Amino acid sequence: MDRALADFLAENELADPEDWSALYDVPRIRALLIEAAREERALSYSEILARLGFRFTRPKMRALCRTLDTIDGETRTKGEPELAVLVVRESDGLPGQGWWTGRRDYKGEWTGKQAKQFVRQLQREAFSFWA
Repeated sequence: MDRALADFLAENELADPEDWSALYDVPRIRALLIEAAREERALSYSEILARLGFRFTRPKMRALCRTLDTIDGETRTKGEPELAVLVVRESDGLPGQGWWTGRRDYKGEWTGKQAKQFVRQLQREAFSFWA
């Protein structure tokens, strides 16, 4: 775990006795996302956390999201389609708010029909690339 995050968690009494290093394991998480893309399916935040050995908590989800951002940064560099778009909320099948912030290629609401169409298109690109 990155030292600044560990210090923040400890200072705010959010420290967890678990080893969080799996949440920052870029190759492992990337492999899970590529596997999902090959299976042409999305993973919920809870599901990917469970595959990493964790139960869902917001701090763990935020840590995972940092890693997803890193992975998508690498995919852009390699000219590959996004993979973080495959991680979605169970409630509506859409990525969380953090995924939407700062996007220059989308100007609509983060929920609803238009958002779902946008996400599905990006997911199809990942499915096709990794097929």
